Amino acid sequence: MYSKEQASQLRQAFWTAFGQYMSPILSAEGLRANWVNYKTGAKHIYFRMQADNKSASISIDITHPDIELQELYYEQLDSYKAILHGTLGEDWNWQLHDVDEYGKTVSRIFKELSPTSIYQQENWPELISFFKPRIIALDDFWSDVKYAFEVY
Repeated sequence: MYSKEQASQLRQAFWTAFGQYMSPILSAEGLRANWVNYKTGAKHIYFRMQADNKSASISIDITHPDIELQELYYEQLDSYKAILHGTLGEDWNWQLHDVDEYGKTVSRIFKELSPTSIYQQENWPELISFFKPRIIALDDFWSDVKYAFEVY
């Protein structure tokens, strides 16, 4: 078991290493991207990568506080499901109205890797191999569909 400080340092070291590894890779639009803290440019739509001592996940999180608008975003993304899954080369899980770790209602489209641990450096290549192609594919997908979300 790690102390909170050790765990924090390991998490920070992983995400720093991942960011450095990804830094030469340009976005689908040929621009530099902050892959670790990806900005969709659409309010309430986030691409998140998370890892802990049991699993890792990458997701599209829809966090709009208005549940009806959250559903509208989710339905709009659902209308692009074939494009999303085609770009990713795999199917992802879809959850309408899940509760996040802060008790807020969110909708999520995600892929999970389990078991793995960010705290074991021997797992880092596996984690990088999990996150890298998926965040690049999400960027590629988003470059095609983001304009549909600009009106909201």
